[in-house]
Amino acid sequence: MHIGLIGGIGPAATDHYYRRLIKAFAGRAETLDLTIAHADAATLLAHLSTNDTAAQAAIFLGLTRRLAAAGAQVVAVTSIGGHFCIEDFKAVSPLPVIDLLSSVPDRLQKAGYRTVGILGTRTVMQSAMYGCLPMLRVLPPRDGFLDAVHQSYVDMATAGVVTEAQRQVFFDCGRDLCEGAGAEAVLLAGTDLFLAFDGRDPGFKAVDCALLHLEDLIEAAAR
Repeated sequence: MHIGLIGGIGPAATDHYYRRLIKAFAGRAETLDLTIAHADAATLLAHLSTNDTAAQAAIFLGLTRRLAAAGAQVVAVTSIGGHFCIEDFKAVSPLPVIDLLSSVPDRLQKAGYRTVGILGTRTVMQSAMYGCLPMLRVLPPRDGFLDAVHQSYVDMATAGVVTEAQRQVFFDCGRDLCEGAGAEAVLLAGTDLFLAFDGRDPGFKAVDCALLHLEDLIEAAAR
């Protein structure tokens, strides 16, 4: 199946999806059929800040039409932040949408989690990933960590690289959520967070939501 990705938000997150898909298909000895369309991160952040779901869904629609014209049969948005308008987008998309907000709850429930912390943008953290996790107790960062995590995440996603200071904010907050607030694990609810966590031991259980999304995308493409 030809996969369409809406990427660019941010560039490192798009690369995360791209590399994981290449690895998965190589492991199956299958050929990856993939097209990526670029969405502007600054525009998305502006629409997210005003909750302009219609404007961002219209951008995703235009990109999806390009993907469909290139032969894509399904589409996925490589940004958790970008899912703020996912229902508006799904209503108009000419292609089936592999929706992270459906993938993550199903897989977390199967894993048996009950209480989790969350890291990502302010909107994602405060809304418990847009309200898609009603079956779980979702703990946002405490005290001054929420603003620090949001700013570190936005700066990291925009630059496409992580600094040691940003990584320390994420790790300190995650440890506080687990050791101080009682979280069983911390959701990496921003697709760029792999920059800080890949190959590192933060001292707590971290669940990369992008990887849960990718599992569903790979399964859909194999049908």
